[in-house]
Amino acid sequence: MQEFSGKAEDRIEYILNLIFQNSITTSVLTRMSIKMSYKNHWFRIIVLVFIGFLGWLIAISDVRTVAATNYPIAQMNPANLNLGKQLYLENCAGCHLPLPPQVLPTNSWQDILNNTKNHYGESLPPTNNLTTQLMWNYLRFSSRPALEGERTPQYITNSRYFKALHPQIDLPKPTNHQSCSLCHPAAAQLDYRTLTDDWE
Repeated sequence: MQEFSGKAEDRIEYILNLIFQNSITTSVLTRMSIKMSYKNHWFRIIVLVFIGFLGWLIAISDVRTVAATNYPIAQMNPANLNLGKQLYLENCAGCHLPLPPQVLPTNSWQDILNNTKNHYGESLPPTNNLTTQLMWNYLRFSSRPALEGERTPQYITNSRYFKALHPQIDLPKPTNHQSCSLCHPAAAQLDYRTLTDDWE
């Protein structure tokens, strides 16, 4: 770690850089700090405590929640929900058939979005906060939360919502997202209402 034995403003600018990782924000705040008289020892302590508190708030904040408040486009409304659906298709349907949000509880979708480094054994490419927020809005709007105390299923075969949507149906073995197309020919477009002739 870099050590400082020079001016106090160098110390403040270094700390701001660590917290914000943003040269513009850092530069503005540093100039504000320098412009104000902080020769007084106690004033410098107060400034550093305030900066530390601000850094703590940033550290514990939910990044996706912050993204939602910063971007009006991420607010939940019909147009943005449709955009979230399109982003879900773009980011998920490229590797496998997209599952309808209704087959898993909201808790499962939250786990999937929060654990992209281990997506069923694969590491997903990163998405920006806005894309993640839009997809999350769509998924949580279109799914139902698990019951209190209910175990969050990782797979559709363990989801009671999936089972409720397939009553008395002899499902193929193994049952996974790729086997959906056996009965739902338009599943790649997230159309699960269209069925094969056998089910019409």
